[in-house]
Amino acid sequence: MELVQDIPTLRDRIARWRREDPDGRVGFVPTMGYLHEGHLALIRRARAECRRVVVSVFVNPLQFGPHEDYARYPRDLDRDRRLAAAAGADLLFHPSVEVMYPRGEPGVFVDVGDLARRWEGARRPGHFRGVVTVVTKLFHLVQPDRAYFGQKDAQQAVIIRRMVADLDFPVEVVVCPTVREPDGLALSSRNVYLDRRQRQAAPTLYRALVAARRRLEAGEREGPALVAAMEAVLRAEPLLEPEYAAVVGASDLEPLERVEGEVLLLVAARLGSTRLIDNLWLVVDAAGVRDRWT
Repeated sequence: MELVQDIPTLRDRIARWRREDPDGRVGFVPTMGYLHEGHLALIRRARAECRRVVVSVFVNPLQFGPHEDYARYPRDLDRDRRLAAAAGADLLFHPSVEVMYPRGEPGVFVDVGDLARRWEGARRPGHFRGVVTVVTKLFHLVQPDRAYFGQKDAQQAVIIRRMVADLDFPVEVVVCPTVREPDGLALSSRNVYLDRRQRQAAPTLYRALVAARRRLEAGEREGPALVAAMEAVLRAEPLLEPEYAAVVGASDLEPLERVEGEVLLLVAARLGSTRLIDNLWLVVDAAGVRDRWT
C-alpha cells in the first residue's frame, strides 16, 4: 500500500490505474482516521468489489463546530497505515489541512438544504455543509466508481446519496451495515472518550432501537408510539442525556406518523462530554420488518 500526501501524486496514481486497466473499478473509503473494525469492513467490502481501493484519512476542520472536538479527535497515522494495508487498501491518501484548503477556508461550499435541517444538522450547525464539501472535493480528486459509507452515520449517508443523485456524480454510493461490539454499541472512533461507567451505559442507545424494532415486529405502525418506546429506554439510564429519538422516512428524514416503506429509527444522547448516535435502517412492508443494508 502506498501513502500519498499531495494532490498531484494522487491524481497521477489514479490516472495510471485508469491507463493500465480502463475497466478496473476504483473503490473509495473516506474516513477521518483512527480506524476501527467498522472502517475495516468498508475497506474489505471495497477490496472484494473493486480492482483498486483508495482510503482517505483526513480530519476535516470544516465539519467541526467551534466548541467540538477537532483538536482532540484521535489521530494515529502509523496505526491507520497498518490497518488499512491489512484490510486491502492500495493507496492511503493523507493530506494536510494546507493541502486540502491551501487558501484557508473555502470561498465555495456545497449547500445541503432541508436534509440537514433536522437531527444532527440541527445540533451541529454547518456540520453537513463541511461534510458534503469535503466529500465533493474528494470525489473530484479520486474519481471513484464506488464509494463506501457506514450506515452508522445514517443522515450523512442519506445526504451523500442525494448529493450524488442531484449533482450527477458518476459514483455508486454503497452503504454498509453498522458494525457493533458484542453488547450492541456501534463502533465509533469517539468511543475512546468513554470512561468505564459510561462505556457500560453506552449500549442503551442500541437497546432503545431494539425496543422499537420489536414493537414494529409485533405490528405497531404508529410513529409516536415507537418514539415513546425509545425514549423510555433512554430515560431509564441515569448517565444518559437524551437528545432525540425519531422515526423518519429514509428519503426525506421527516418524522413519520404511520410507519411503512424505507424508514430510519434514530437516537442521539450524551454521555458526559461525548455525543453518541445510532440508528436502524429498516424496510417495513407487508412481508414484515427487515434490515435495508446487508
